[in-house]
Amino acid sequence: MKLSKSIISTESSAEHLKSEADTDFALELDTNETREFVCNEAQHGLRVDNALVQLVSEFSRSYLKQLIEQGSARLNGQRVIKVASKVKVGDLLAIDLQATPQSQAFKPEKVDFEVIFEDEHLLVINKPVGLVVHPAPGNWSGTLLNGLLERDPKAVLLPRAGIVHRLDKDTSGLMVVARTRQVMDALVEKIAAREVNRLYLALGNCAWTGPKERDVTESIGRDPRNRLRMAVVSSDKMAGKTAKTSLKLLQNCEQGCLVLCRLHTGRTHQIRVHMAHIGHPLVADSVYGGAQAAGMQRQALHAEQLAFEHPVTGELMHFVAPLPDDLKAALVNWGLSYNGVSTK
Repeated sequence: MKLSKSIISTESSAEHLKSEADTDFALELDTNETREFVCNEAQHGLRVDNALVQLVSEFSRSYLKQLIEQGSARLNGQRVIKVASKVKVGDLLAIDLQATPQSQAFKPEKVDFEVIFEDEHLLVINKPVGLVVHPAPGNWSGTLLNGLLERDPKAVLLPRAGIVHRLDKDTSGLMVVARTRQVMDALVEKIAAREVNRLYLALGNCAWTGPKERDVTESIGRDPRNRLRMAVVSSDKMAGKTAKTSLKLLQNCEQGCLVLCRLHTGRTHQIRVHMAHIGHPLVADSVYGGAQAAGMQRQALHAEQLAFEHPVTGELMHFVAPLPDDLKAALVNWGLSYNGVSTK
């Protein structure tokens, strides 16, 4: 960890909206439970799923619909076959609530991650490769959020345990996490205003050609051919958001290039999409056409630097995370080197 008195003169991304900070945790349900209701005028004429949304409001519509389709709802003692079945005043509606991986996702778990700075207001962590930040389909446990809840019981009082920005599962490097709601709101505001500054190191396929520094400004949106990935799109023809990434060549060789990436906007997979667009997909980033090389088994992207003004003390803070071992080995494999911090 390095601490300096000057912020890196770069802009970072606002990868999430302020409204996300107000998202509450899902309700934890440890055991199966049956709830019964006598329908009144407010539910009269509603579909079963809509009635249950009113009566069991702490659960999502999708979760309740899933239970109905599994045969867990009964109307006047009869199992509900169709979600669209209507209820009337006086009907007895029952639902068997079941514990699911999603309903139990927000629980404390022992998760390994490195804390490089900590005070009563915030944490700065160095996220390892392979660690998912938030619980999501396919990863309902073992996430950074679960680890934060285990590390500090007070984190349960904060939306997303204080997490204010994200890194992809296979991206390593620095993240800042709030420890109080006041600091969380302040960090969200700073990120939206591009006052939390981050620099990334990327290893791209193919030797770099042309100017050593360039800005990529193409808009980014959902790939029309594959909704699970992003793509450069024409904003006047389809839904795309403006994006800007500043790139600086640090080292070059026949096989590829080491590039310093500065984000001016924060679109999903922005660096990965922009690097692929200019012909240098990240090494081992199969989603965006990056070939495995130099021994890398995951996308070659590392959030190396993080700089911001402390929301409470006003101190200007600057952190640097050393390259992880796989990226170090990849550079050696290609005969490249990176021994210092490049901020210009």
